[in-house]
Amino acid sequence: MSRARFTLKSISREAQLLLVGIPVLLWTLIPIYHLVLFAISPRDKATSGRLWPQDPTLSNFDVVFNQKHFYLHHFWQQLGNSLFISVSVGALTLFVATCAAFSISRLKVRGGRTVMNLALMTYFIPAAFLAVPMYKTMATYGLLNNRWSLILAMVTIASPYCIWVLKQASDKLPWELDEAARIDGASPMQLFRLVYLPLMVPSLVAVGTYALLLAWNEYLYGFLLLSNEADLTLSVALGNFLAADDSPWELLMATGLVYALPPAAIYYAFKRYMVSGLTAGAVKS
Repeated sequence: MSRARFTLKSISREAQLLLVGIPVLLWTLIPIYHLVLFAISPRDKATSGRLWPQDPTLSNFDVVFNQKHFYLHHFWQQLGNSLFISVSVGALTLFVATCAAFSISRLKVRGGRTVMNLALMTYFIPAAFLAVPMYKTMATYGLLNNRWSLILAMVTIASPYCIWVLKQASDKLPWELDEAARIDGASPMQLFRLVYLPLMVPSLVAVGTYALLLAWNEYLYGFLLLSNEADLTLSVALGNFLAADDSPWELLMATGLVYALPPAAIYYAFKRYMVSGLTAGAVKS
């Protein structure tokens, strides 16, 4: 009897989860469906209202890859810019956040708590409000229209959160490992390289991926700090499609689909690290 009651309760719970999960899944997939639908539709059939194009085509991707439209003359260069900026932001943010978290959590440097509080307080101000001051700062140092201006801006935005996550994850490491390493004569740098880094790999991958994806999807700062067509990221260049009176929506969606594939591949490649790494620093110890 109790087993039957338990089974009915489990079925009821599963049904409730499905009632919530299915609408959320559909709400998430419908925009992706329309993205694919436009990308494989001929220009005059993209808005026909059909659930699937009558004559699906890959010609839009041919136009994109071979840069046959004037909005796409720098497609490969802009995609390379996005890749360079994102990887640079991920690497620099990882370096800054890892060193800061190690110093605060394991070496107990003076002022560490103040740094953590200031890092948290930076998120009290929306990043959009900092766009104009960031523009002024980059202009002062002569970095406007330079890819490094966007890299430095995104590192500034991503680092506080990454420091906080890594510090909380670092606090969970056993202190006995540090003590054993110091007894064996390990220097702080050896402790960092031989003990700290190997144990922090899941969290490091998580925050590095977070910073990379944040830079990959950034539009506002890229729009403000970069103006040379050849130096733009692809996310900013996609906005040019909307400037035309008769926008080539099928090319916009095909380009957007191509642009969405690398971050999706990165996320699924490191998905297990993302979950374990971010939750490791989610609770203050």
